[in-house]
Amino acid sequence: MLVICCVKQVPDTTQVQIDPVTNTLVREGIPFIVNPYDTHALEESLRLKDRYGVRVAAISMGPPNAEATIRKAVALGVDRAILLSDRAFGGADTLATSNVLSAAIRKLAEEDEVALVLCGKQTIDGDTAQVGPGIATRLGMTQLTLVDRIEGIDMDARTIQVRRKLEGRYELVKGPIPAMLTVVREINRPRYPAVPARLMAASCAVEVWNNEVLRLDSASIGLKGSPTWVSRIFSPERAKGQILGDGEKDPAGTACLLVDTLRAKDLLPF
Repeated sequence: MLVICCVKQVPDTTQVQIDPVTNTLVREGIPFIVNPYDTHALEESLRLKDRYGVRVAAISMGPPNAEATIRKAVALGVDRAILLSDRAFGGADTLATSNVLSAAIRKLAEEDEVALVLCGKQTIDGDTAQVGPGIATRLGMTQLTLVDRIEGIDMDARTIQVRRKLEGRYELVKGPIPAMLTVVREINRPRYPAVPARLMAASCAVEVWNNEVLRLDSASIGLKGSPTWVSRIFSPERAKGQILGDGEKDPAGTACLLVDTLRAKDLLPF
């Protein structure tokens, strides 16, 4: 039985640069990291391997340099790692991305029964939290989001019980497998790879699947398959603040000054 973890390479958020002409990410010279939420999904996949003896596959969609992300998964102990990379996949929104990832999962399911698909709850670049649910919808899987604990899996009954972290409370949910889970940071503390494993991962061959392997309609992937696009990206411009009066020594006068200023700018309804 197979557990699949979806991981994504994202830019270091402290050094993001946007091309003002194309409104796309400038990749040259920008350091990339594994999406932090995905590291927790990967750790949980490996814990399931330790607990239930399942096999773990990691998949990532991205440019050729995303191979580094896959190698990190190999160093941690996944049984199989696949990079989905093709120029035809470029520029994909969440709809097109979930299409490619779902196709890869279907192909893996031809070789081994897929029990679970794990994703981080969202990525730190797009912040949409849509790809995991998109995969669940396309594959007809049970959808369990915001999971902070896997209570248990009954392989005979083919069910899974999880705890979901909601605002101010928790929710226990039991559902059938196969299932897609999105996990939050609180679910675990990711492990670090051992030095021998890192050396092995650095030299291992990485499977790369392009669209010749997945055979998806070109109109359903990449820019062509993306009904949403970025029309403009910009940093918000904020006017310099203004200090009025002395609220500590003359609160009444300062209040009157504030009202007069707002009225002069036509910001009051009276």
